[in-house]
Amino acid sequence: MTIPIIKIQKLNKVFSTDDMITHALQGIDLEIQQGEYISISGPSGCGKSTLLSIMGLLDFATTGQLFFEGVDVSTLSLEQAAVIRNKKIGFIFQQFNLIDDLSVYENIALPLRYAKQPPSDKKIKEKVDYCLDVVGMSTMARRRPTQLSGGQQQSIAIARALVAEPSILFVDEPTGNLDSKASDQIMATLEALNNQGTTLCIVTHDIRYAEMAKRKIYLLDGQVLGQTHLDNQ
Repeated sequence: MTIPIIKIQKLNKVFSTDDMITHALQGIDLEIQQGEYISISGPSGCGKSTLLSIMGLLDFATTGQLFFEGVDVSTLSLEQAAVIRNKKIGFIFQQFNLIDDLSVYENIALPLRYAKQPPSDKKIKEKVDYCLDVVGMSTMARRRPTQLSGGQQQSIAIARALVAEPSILFVDEPTGNLDSKASDQIMATLEALNNQGTTLCIVTHDIRYAEMAKRKIYLLDGQVLGQTHLDNQ
């Protein structure tokens, strides 16, 4: 039996201040298999981005277990979790998080150059060129992010997330800063990546884009309200 990339059991996340306790996630059970395309949707404040952050090892649950490729992340230190995150997980955010002083090529190459064991310059070039081709941006390698449109910058952010060949891509509101045409193009790129085997988990408030996923998860008040699988439609 194939080990899921993500397996969550009875996961809870609580945020506490001096005068308030917020139960952001309550009793979440979830698995993500290799090659899946999952969307997580729900109203603002329902816990979508919190769940994504925990699955992406950017944050930790208050209680419950999270397994990443069979490893119980709940028992790991921050440093150990960071090693898995850097090697196995790609992120795409609403904010493109590109460095304006670097070229497109240099932005995409960053995850490789900062790896514990960086590849050779030749291997880096091969990987960056391949990822630029995947997102249709091969002619933009020498440009700076400020010379690109919003949609083009998000395409570069996708290429950067792909360059280290992660096990899964976590995508948080990727079209939030884009017009409808650029948004459609970005979502088409993500769908094409999944069709080629990339595992995707996307958080979106846009129902049109949530419906593109093969499995749809609906959150309300930090709980899974329901799930729909494409095969069941």
